[in-house]
Amino acid sequence: MSRKQQLLKRHRRNKRIALLIGLLVLVAAGVLVAWWLPLLLAVLLWAAHEAWFADHLFYSPKDSYGYAFPVGSEQSGLRLEAGRLLLDTPLAADETLIVGVDLKSTWFGRFLDPAVDVLGLEMPDRQVFERGVAGRRYLNLTGAAEALAAGNIRLRGRFCRIKGQPILWRFRQPDYRQQRVMVIAPHADDAELAAFSLYSQARESWIVTLTAGEIEAEHYQHMGLPRAEAARLKGRLRAWDSIAVPRWAGVPETQCVQLGYFCMQLQAMQAAADQPMASREADLSDTRLFRQFNGFALPGDMDGAPTWHNLIADLRALLLKARPQVIVLPTPLLDPHADHISAHAAILEALQGLEWQPDTLLGYANHLHDNDRWPMGDSGAGVALPPRFESAVEMEPCSFALSLSLQQDKAMALGMMHDLQPPAPFKRRVRRWLQQLLAGRKPSPYGENEFFRKAVRRHELLWVLKRD
Repeated sequence: MSRKQQLLKRHRRNKRIALLIGLLVLVAAGVLVAWWLPLLLAVLLWAAHEAWFADHLFYSPKDSYGYAFPVGSEQSGLRLEAGRLLLDTPLAADETLIVGVDLKSTWFGRFLDPAVDVLGLEMPDRQVFERGVAGRRYLNLTGAAEALAAGNIRLRGRFCRIKGQPILWRFRQPDYRQQRVMVIAPHADDAELAAFSLYSQARESWIVTLTAGEIEAEHYQHMGLPRAEAARLKGRLRAWDSIAVPRWAGVPETQCVQLGYFCMQLQAMQAAADQPMASREADLSDTRLFRQFNGFALPGDMDGAPTWHNLIADLRALLLKARPQVIVLPTPLLDPHADHISAHAAILEALQGLEWQPDTLLGYANHLHDNDRWPMGDSGAGVALPPRFESAVEMEPCSFALSLSLQQDKAMALGMMHDLQPPAPFKRRVRRWLQQLLAGRKPSPYGENEFFRKAVRRHELLWVLKRD
């Protein structure tokens, strides 16, 4: 059982216990006070749950995050005086800057999202944390080097207090935008969510999407299509998206590749490398339907078999053709999605013994084990470091600052993705309305899907997994 499954199991058990206690309280209220009181209390408790307690947070907000950063990355001399960040050391504009702060939520911060306002920038920033936060958190000040060095940045707690003195870490990395970049996307939209700013500005970019993402096609079944036909239509649309949408960022069509393997089957393929793994829902065992938009042939086109061996052969052919200096791929250190974990493993296997080796591997996480709302806060806000409580593995963040126009271009790219277009379920829309009304949360101006809020931000955050 994965860590996320264990956390979900514990969360559901606790929820069942809370529900049982709530039912007992309602029954007692009906017997001892009035018959109508349980109905009123049930509605109020449900609204309170949706507004304040519906976040999937599988750890205590009082836990301090734990990171181990590379030796030599800590920068001494940062201090907080009367709310102003002061640093005497000059900084480079393109450095990744992370500031550790100790936060303590106020009473209001148990019901309204605590945040740290970063003032003194051209556009103010607000980085949001868990309700009831109490412990170490990490602000992302990438892009603010000039203002920080000039002493113009002020920090202000919103529904929380900043305790003690902050700590600065600075990470100096090459300008990856001047190199050949290949983004590995398990599904169409993963590349845009994680690394749109990087691949849209890189000297040369390749986008390689591993699966068609054909499952969970209920939206297309509502059009009257049978389950298998709906899945095939969804897969074809997402295959088209994976080729067409990067063109918005200037990536040539010939450098966008859809491998057409089947969603949520990569793990099974990896476990039995020679055995074809058919689609769960599309009634297909041939990948070539979803490869029709590719501009050149690959080894897997010979038989269309959805096997791990074919996937590795396809990736090796692409690596030799593109010869990327930087590969951007999911990292299992943070991202628990089964397809993402297998995508990471596939790239590492494809690189074994290959004559071309990249200089750098950059990891990303579009999903988290224990907080499905991260990055917290609104569209356009900065991306603070995600929750992490295991400091045994050294982590090196690599962050990119996005201008407002680049954020808007990223939002438009996500808006072209068919999988992000269907309306949210009714229950989720009601929950968001209650959270806006009672908890002060704002909808994204770019779209209804949650990824518009999560991904269209002041920063993109990657992690250096390997660097020569």
